[in-house]
Amino acid sequence: MDWLQAIILGIIQGLTEFIPISSTGHLYLGRNFFGLEEAGLYLDTMLHLGTLIALVVFYKDILLKLIKNPFSRITALLVIGTIPAVIAGVLFSDYFDSISKSGVTIGWEFLVTGAFLWFADSIKNGAKKVEDISLFDSFFIGSFQAFAIFPAISRSGMTIVGALMRKMDKEAAAYFSFLLSIPAICGGVIFQLKDMVSGNVPQISLTSMFIATLASAIFGYIAVKFMISFVKNKSLKLFAVYVWILGVVIIVLQQMGTF
Repeated sequence: MDWLQAIILGIIQGLTEFIPISSTGHLYLGRNFFGLEEAGLYLDTMLHLGTLIALVVFYKDILLKLIKNPFSRITALLVIGTIPAVIAGVLFSDYFDSISKSGVTIGWEFLVTGAFLWFADSIKNGAKKVEDISLFDSFFIGSFQAFAIFPAISRSGMTIVGALMRKMDKEAAAYFSFLLSIPAICGGVIFQLKDMVSGNVPQISLTSMFIATLASAIFGYIAVKFMISFVKNKSLKLFAVYVWILGVVIIVLQQMGTF
């Protein structure tokens, strides 16, 4: 992987982790386009580390408060909201890892993501802020996050939809969606590290990996700020149309045997 490929993949990860079009799905496409399939786990781990850094910087104030008061209500919301994703990961990780590597269902998953994003615009804007949501609200939203175990189901898209269904204000829905992704991404990075330390690491330049991680962090931060502002007054249908077109193209190419 050269430095240009590293920058491009870092930008893809950073933007698509928070813009609701599926980072894992786009990384699969990017890796295959550049012929970097063998770097899958290692590369994904480092790129997700970049977006985790972006989240830590963006939410630094609230994270510092949680460190000072680890038994706060926000901590409880994050723990309860993360439980569904943990259960899905423990029970089905091997199966979803196999379909993630093959990409056999990726086109259909993009279509599903689009359907949920389109549905989101039909939900009447609620009035709940983060401080208003209940533990059940958090668990409900986290259940939507669990669906993102499918490689091309958008984590941010699903959690925003779940939050809107629980009558959250659109801006607050995006804010809590990205906050809830911190333990999920952190857990995923830690879980993937065990395969990296076992020696199953491809020969990739450390410079390229640093560049990719840095690009992911920078563009992830930009994407978080953009989406929290965007969802307040804009429609998610634009992203729905995009992933629908992408999904159809992938399915057609797969049927033709060229993908």
